[in-house]
Amino acid sequence: MAIRGMNHAVLYVRDAARHQRFYEEVLGFVTMIDGPGPYVFMRAPASENHHDIAFFTIGEQAAPSQAGAGTVGLYHIAWEVGTLTELDDMRARLEAAGALIGASDHGNNKSLYAKDPDGIEFEVMWLTPPEHWGSSANEAIVEPLDIAADKAHFAALGVTV
Repeated sequence: MAIRGMNHAVLYVRDAARHQRFYEEVLGFVTMIDGPGPYVFMRAPASENHHDIAFFTIGEQAAPSQAGAGTVGLYHIAWEVGTLTELDDMRARLEAAGALIGASDHGNNKSLYAKDPDGIEFEVMWLTPPEHWGSSANEAIVEPLDIAADKAHFAALGVTV
C-alpha cells in the first residue's frame, strides 16, 4: 500500500462564494458542488479529480491567518500547469487580478506566488521535465524567474513550451 499523491485540500475562508468567483475567474476552476451549506467544492480545469479544493465559510469576523508568522500551519498549495506558455498566461491573469506577489526559478520548477481573497498564499508552477533537472535536483534554488528566457532554453532542448 502506497500513497499516490495529494488529492485535494479544504480551506476555512471568510466567504466561500468569494473564493469560488476568484478561482473560477482567475484560475479557471469549475464548481462541482455549491452548497446547500456554506461550502464550495471545485476542480482544476485539467484535473481528473472530482474536486481539488473546497472552501468552507466561517464568516467575515475571522482573523487573518498567522501561519508562519505566529502559528504553525499551511504555507501554500501549488497548482501545476503543463507549459511555460500557460505559466506566462497565468502570470498575466494573476497580475490583472492584483493577486501576484512573487515569481521564482527553483531550477526543478518555475513558480508564481499569489494570494487569494483572504490572503492565503498559493503557487502556480511549471515542473521542469525530470531529465533536465541536472545538479539542481537536490538543491533548494531561489532565483529570479525569466519565463521568456526559459521558453527559449527549453524550446532549444525540444521541450514543449
